[in-house]
Amino acid sequence: MSEEISAGHPYPAEPSAWVRRFLPLVAPGGKVLDYACGAGRHARLFAARGYRVVAVDRSAEALATLAGEPRIEPRCEDLEEGPWPLAGELFDAVVVTNYLYRPRLRELLACVAPGGALIYETFMQGNERFGRPSNPEFLLRPGELLGSLGTDFAVLAFEQGVVERPKAAVVQRVCAVRRPADSTALPAAAE
Repeated sequence: MSEEISAGHPYPAEPSAWVRRFLPLVAPGGKVLDYACGAGRHARLFAARGYRVVAVDRSAEALATLAGEPRIEPRCEDLEEGPWPLAGELFDAVVVTNYLYRPRLRELLACVAPGGALIYETFMQGNERFGRPSNPEFLLRPGELLGSLGTDFAVLAFEQGVVERPKAAVVQRVCAVRRPADSTALPAAAE
């Protein structure tokens, strides 16, 4: 679990600039997974643009804010214990921000459909000098996110280092497209 949103920390209200930047890569009308969605800032962003969104979090309280939202299916699931709750599901985009649980990363990446986008941004080592999270379990090692993608993904953008969001933090972020099984070509960006 990410310390960022535990122990009474507020959920960020504004969508991540990283997520907004790469939203046009997702096929129009596609199915999006907002993983560890919190109060659903990214689920709302995608739904407002006509995407179908599965918003998954373990906090029923946070998910309650999404009840009745058009094009959003909130799901209360334990993302760290028990059977993988998304077995067999594929998404045109998987969005993850401010969350890291390494034991489920391989299963999460498998949810990205061929030609689909992974848009991921979370904290990395060095963030402890700015505050929480500071536990190494919740901080990526340098290049770790990029290295986890292997050859199944074509990386479109990768960044790591200090950012202002609105306060300083050390993050790692990637946007990658899952290679189609029969080709190494990338899909065209949506306009």
